[in-house]
Amino acid sequence: MLYIGSVELYQNQIEDTNPVKSVYLLHLHIRNQDSGSRPWCYVQTRFGIIKEVCDIPRCTNHAPDPSPVRPTVSQSDLQCGMKEERIMKVVGGALSTVQRHPWMAAVFMQRSQSQSQVFMCGGSLISPCWVLTAAHCFPHGSQMMKNHLSVFLGKNAINETDLQREQKFRVSQVIIHENFDNTEGNFNNDIALLKIHSSKGECARESRSVKTVCIPDPELSLDDGTSCDVTGYGKEREGSWHYSRYLREAKVDVLSYGLCSSKTYYGNMMTDNMLCAGSKDWSTDTCKGDSGGPLVCAVGRRAFQFGVVSWGEGCSRELRPGVYTKVSNYYRWIQEKTSSMK
Repeated sequence: MLYIGSVELYQNQIEDTNPVKSVYLLHLHIRNQDSGSRPWCYVQTRFGIIKEVCDIPRCTNHAPDPSPVRPTVSQSDLQCGMKEERIMKVVGGALSTVQRHPWMAAVFMQRSQSQSQVFMCGGSLISPCWVLTAAHCFPHGSQMMKNHLSVFLGKNAINETDLQREQKFRVSQVIIHENFDNTEGNFNNDIALLKIHSSKGECARESRSVKTVCIPDPELSLDDGTSCDVTGYGKEREGSWHYSRYLREAKVDVLSYGLCSSKTYYGNMMTDNMLCAGSKDWSTDTCKGDSGGPLVCAVGRRAFQFGVVSWGEGCSRELRPGVYTKVSNYYRWIQEKTSSMK
């Protein structure tokens, strides 16, 4: 048992890497009632209560400087690229489930003459408040009427609503890359960001069907032939009148830049800001309506978005693979835009 004279208690909170936990440190400062230079306390011993000098810090008139807080990684960075593992995998342009691709976003636009909404483009959730998509989805650029746009996360079918799984958002910012100019069919810098919020002003909440995908920095590269997933609600084949009712996925292989930019493929239409991917037998590809969606490749146990569906000639045509915006080239642009708009 410890008997003390006068106590000042300071409590400093040190954040742990676990956002739920915290560690509290108690500092006891005890004044000496005899005006001595050393603090004292009464201590219970087997011989009774005795007075002892306490080996504790000297009292001051101000609270001690708080202990340094260890830098932590944001919650979205810690969790990005993680998805449900116990889900059956179906590839080759087949039906998918949004829990296999929980970062998938669907961008809708409200018709001007009615309250109905039409599907525009795909996208991907890269942080709780931001969706990555393609610039060409917005022909009027950043001046597009934001109040006519909606973003859905956790959506399996574009014409069905599941209130238990889906999250709906308004768009407060449309950021088109400043060097995107599609007036002559040029898709260089085909990348855009949407800042989203719910009707309550909240950003996305993580769930089994809603998670963020990781963004690769410029140092993270893909080997030629890497197998990746592309997802979207676009047309199932060239010439089809209708978009796919359900989210679909396909496996495609990343092709070398030299091959994609060769005269046999796309020649000088390719730039350093693009990459292309397709299936070995040309049976699987992106199509109209898949624009803005993610090309996602596994790095270890995490999913990284290396591409944004941008353009191509037809769908599943031989020697005409899908072309994607190379996301790693825009890593710093994404960081700059999303941090300056907080």
